[in-house]
Order: sequence, then C-alpha cells, then structure tokens
Amino acid sequence: MSSSSPGFSSLLDDHASQLMQEGRLEEALRAARTALSSARQEAEDGGAPTQRLLTALEMVATVHRELGQVAEAEAALKEALEVGDQVSAPKRQMANLRTSLGTLLDFSQREADAVPLYEQAIADFEELEPPEMEVSAQLRNNLAMIYKGLGKFALAEQHYLRALEVLENTRGRRSESVAAVYNNLGSLYFTAGFADQAREMFQEGLDSRIRTLGPKHPDVAQSYCNLATVCHELGESSRALEYFEQSLQVLEANIKEEAASYEAVGEDYASLLEIEGDTRKAEAFRKRMKKVLALA
Repeated sequence: MSSSSPGFSSLLDDHASQLMQEGRLEEALRAARTALSSARQEAEDGGAPTQRLLTALEMVATVHRELGQVAEAEAALKEALEVGDQVSAPKRQMANLRTSLGTLLDFSQREADAVPLYEQAIADFEELEPPEMEVSAQLRNNLAMIYKGLGKFALAEQHYLRALEVLENTRGRRSESVAAVYNNLGSLYFTAGFADQAREMFQEGLDSRIRTLGPKHPDVAQSYCNLATVCHELGESSRALEYFEQSLQVLEANIKEEAASYEAVGEDYASLLEIEGDTRKAEAFRKRMKKVLALA
C-alpha cells in the first residue's frame, strides 16, 4: 500500500486516535503527523485539497490541543477551516471545527477572536436538519460570557436568555445546565447594576441546584454566596448574613475539597459582621474558621 494512498492515511488516523485514547500523546502526534504528510501528498498528486486532508488536520489539531500546544493546534484548525471551505465539507463538520477553534481561543484569553467563530458555529448548528439546539445553547452561554467581559451587556443578555429558553425546553426547568445559566444571568445583571433582577436569577439558580444537586453540593454554596452579595448590595444586611451562613454550612460539609472557598466566604461574612458592628461575633467566627481550616 502506497504511503500516499487514502487507505494508508486512514489507518494512520485510526492509529493516532487509538494512541490518544490510551494516553500515549507523543506517539499519537507522530502518527497524526505521518497521516497528515500522506494526506498532503495525496492532495498534491490530485491537484486539489481533499476530505482526507481535512480529517488529518483535525486529528493533528486534536492531539496538539491535548498536549497543551495551543499555537500548533490553532494553526492546524485554521488550515482545516480553509480546506473545509475548499472541499465543501458538511455543515456539521465546519460547525465542529469553528467550535473547536473558538473554544481554544476563548480559553487562551483571546475571547474577542473567538466571537465570530462562536457566532458562525451557532448559526451552523441551528441550520442543521434537525437543528442541534442544545449545542448552540451551550455556545450561546460561552459567547454571553465573552460579551459580558467586553462590557456588551445587552448582547450577553440576549444570548443568555436564548440559551435559557432552549435548555428549559429540552432539559426542563430544574436541571444543572439551566441552573448554571440562571447563575450567569444573575452575575450579568449584578455587574450591570441591576441588583433586583440579579437576585431573582440567583434565586432561580439556587432552587434549581437544590433540586438537581441536593442541598449540600458546593454549587449550592456558591448560589447562597451570590444571594448574600446581592442582598448586601441592596442594603439587606441581615438577609445577606443568613445567606453567608447557609453557604458556610455547605462548604464546611465539603471542607476537604472546598477549603479555599470556605475561607474566602468566611472572610466576607466576618467583614460584613464588622461593618454591622458585631465585632465580637466576627472575632469568634474567625477563631472557629481557623479550627475548621486546620482539619482540611
């Protein structure tokens, strides 16, 4: 079998995939690069890019990403998108490529560069037959986070609300993914200065998390802490203290894994006690917190 034959290249791709699943990433990269070289030769012999070249580029990008080699993964994905356009790759494949590159850039602190990729991927997934609405909803959630960070609050709200609508319709109102979007919406409203709306969203998120995760899950503690923060902003200090206490109870029950969060929330709680003039209780709590943390 020729090293530039489609069958040989396909075997190398399969071998690279198997090696990656086994955690043998360096070997997987060598196999993926060999497959890519074979696919490039095939494309050159035929005078045009091929689907085989696109598949080989995807595999190389995947292995580079697993190895944490961001620049190399980015280069392979960008070339894959170019080849995909040239060979009229299926819309789903192009959507997946854009999602992969967008996510890579997003998590490499290049959020603005990820925006057009997420936007196009969302459009692609929603144009499929049948449309993949849950995937687009998760991408909308990612995109909304970026827009929030860029100060584009109206666009962030638009994508959060659309994601929420889709996920509530597909997974039900009480689901972990829906709770996460409610929490993100609350954070957006709080940052934008709409504390009342933030509290409403945080409360919805808390209710969903208690129902889906149970009352002692660390994410429930986060929701209590969010509510404490927004209540303090609204001047409802006694309610804020109650939420902080509920958050601390949950975190203490998970102290082995949540020591850092327990300490951070505890400091906020003690500081609020001091602001309210209850320095004795603040001092007593800090002593207790020190003992709890010593057990972590």
